[in-house]
Amino acid sequence: MYSEDQLLPISALQHLLFCERQCALIHIEQTWDENRLTAEGRIMHDNVHNGEDESRGNIRIARGLRLRSLRLGLTGQADVVEFHRSVICDSQSAIAPATADAWQPFPIEYKRGKPKANSCDEVQLCAQALCLEEMLACTIPAGALFYGISKRRQDVQFDEPLRKQVEATSARLHLLLQSGLTPPAVYEKKCEHCSLKQACLPEMAGHNKSVAKYLQSVIM
Repeated sequence: MYSEDQLLPISALQHLLFCERQCALIHIEQTWDENRLTAEGRIMHDNVHNGEDESRGNIRIARGLRLRSLRLGLTGQADVVEFHRSVICDSQSAIAPATADAWQPFPIEYKRGKPKANSCDEVQLCAQALCLEEMLACTIPAGALFYGISKRRQDVQFDEPLRKQVEATSARLHLLLQSGLTPPAVYEKKCEHCSLKQACLPEMAGHNKSVAKYLQSVIM
């Protein structure tokens, strides 16, 4: 169990799986630059968080819900959590109306872009579910990712492999930040769209990179 002052942002899990160096630049070196993509994402999240909580029939919608898990050492904020009214089964397995107001949480994370090749978005969403499970003493089988480009939800099942990936990634995150060391840069295609490219300098700061050769290539 972690203490309150050891809790790390849930969003850092997504940063870690996208790029360990980016994660370290943000969360160890406190470096942040914004570009058009990050600005659009921030505006989307602000609009979602600032919306009103509401009820739609058997669904209650909570926005900007604060989350934490002392077991995983994580804290953060859910974009949206839908609470779906469920039914209660008695000891004879006869289904009866949910007179006790049993509500099943269903977390939804909003993303500006489109589904990614790896599971970083799914890990971030599942981490929110694990926080809710710990806070509410319940089991959450699924949630959804909403992508701004397609304007569609993508359902995510919180199966055992995904849950174990969240736990392993959380442990890796704590170890990285405890080390205080920023990994060396490794240039990849995704670097071109990273808002921290100018701070990271992946073309010249990675393994076996020669500053002289890099400058020569720029001049030539």
